[in-house]
Amino acid sequence: MVSEETRATDTRTAMSPSERDTSAAAGATTTIPGTGPPRAWVTRLVVVGIMLSAVNLRPAITSLGALLEEVRAGLGMSGSVAGLLTSVPPLCFAVFGVTAPRLARRFGPAAVVCAGMAAIFAGLLIRPYAGGTAGFLAASALALMGIAVSNVLMPVIVKRWFPDRVGPMTGLYSMVLALGTSLPAAVTVPLTHAMGGGWRPGLAVWALLAAVAVVPWVPLVREGREGSAQGKGATGRGASATSAAAVGASRPARGPEPDSKPAPAPGPTGAAGEQPPLRIARSRTAWALAVFFGLQATAAYITMGWMAQIFRDAGVSAGTAGLLLAVTMVMGVPLAFVIPRIAARLPHQGPIVLVLGVCGLAGYAGLYLAPAAGAWAWALLLGIANCAFPLALTMVGMRARSGPGVAQLSAFAQSTGYLISIPGPLLVGVLYQHSGGWGLPIALMAGLMVPQMVVGFLAGRDRTVEEEAATR
Repeated sequence: MVSEETRATDTRTAMSPSERDTSAAAGATTTIPGTGPPRAWVTRLVVVGIMLSAVNLRPAITSLGALLEEVRAGLGMSGSVAGLLTSVPPLCFAVFGVTAPRLARRFGPAAVVCAGMAAIFAGLLIRPYAGGTAGFLAASALALMGIAVSNVLMPVIVKRWFPDRVGPMTGLYSMVLALGTSLPAAVTVPLTHAMGGGWRPGLAVWALLAAVAVVPWVPLVREGREGSAQGKGATGRGASATSAAAVGASRPARGPEPDSKPAPAPGPTGAAGEQPPLRIARSRTAWALAVFFGLQATAAYITMGWMAQIFRDAGVSAGTAGLLLAVTMVMGVPLAFVIPRIAARLPHQGPIVLVLGVCGLAGYAGLYLAPAAGAWAWALLLGIANCAFPLALTMVGMRARSGPGVAQLSAFAQSTGYLISIPGPLLVGVLYQHSGGWGLPIALMAGLMVPQMVVGFLAGRDRTVEEEAATR
């Protein structure tokens, strides 16, 4: 048994990074017991579900950024309270994102994402009419809870259903997510004017998009339950065990016939039985990726929450400021598709991190020196810098061997990262209110870009969290 494991390790070492990622992911993917490979319509529906979910993961944030001044006036918010409001997304992502793997083991990934889309719908519909700042924050938290669990489970679902296409599918998912980020920033203000000028319907209208995203997951949840019942009748193992293994369940799977070759089991179990759970906090790469994720999230939520206000304070009209924010977000549409594909082919993703960081520093320098005169250039540069997010998602898939490893790393990196990102938007609001300008907040943004480049370079090294956790 030891020699087999040694040979597997040697074989993996000889592979390229992208080959290792594909090979490991393929070993982690399973089919529903007793039912054979997934039906074609199920796979197509998963693609539709992923795309519709991705487009709903940011409108709750960027639609608010476009109307932040009107919301502040309508609810009587100070700059510090508005800063707290822009810190709510990472707080919710940190608190609720860590529960996603456990919920997925209990109910299945499709059911959790379906419930997440329903929570986004309810939160966005209630938020504008909740009455007062407290109600607005509570309804926002409901929507963000749905976003949080879906955020964590998207990489898991991609790796489970498309093990040989992790890079392209992550790129496609990230591209649609970027589209869902930029679209509300661009059209929320015009939609608000078309609906009479009130900010409440301008925010509530995005609930309709979330309602549509619930639809494809409903038959997938039902399909999973039917497959579970069929699998239990045929083999004594349900499809729910497959879903649980895909997100890190510790229940051992039933082995093959005695005369057949043992197949590698998905999750933390092997042919020899149950293995100890992965101690992900022992991995330096996991910590580097978590800090990188947190710092890029800090920059992203400061941008989504405050950039339109920076341009408006520089004399740019509200409609143009919304378009500038949309340009920043829409840069992620093509680049989020290209960057993961390039990253998956490189042995070290650190150079990409450095290029994105330099673009961010140049954009912040422009915002400080000439925010209105070069507004379109700064929006483009910051849009390129914001593509650290799809790069981080890609590295999550590459820094772990298996589906359970990806689930643990995704939950750890995102939850820890979002905890790190909480103070950033709040601190920007406080600095803005007490300094009376944007000089200090922009200096803070630029200062945070330097450690982001350092830890991102470290997280891009060619290694896996399983290897590091096992040797420490």
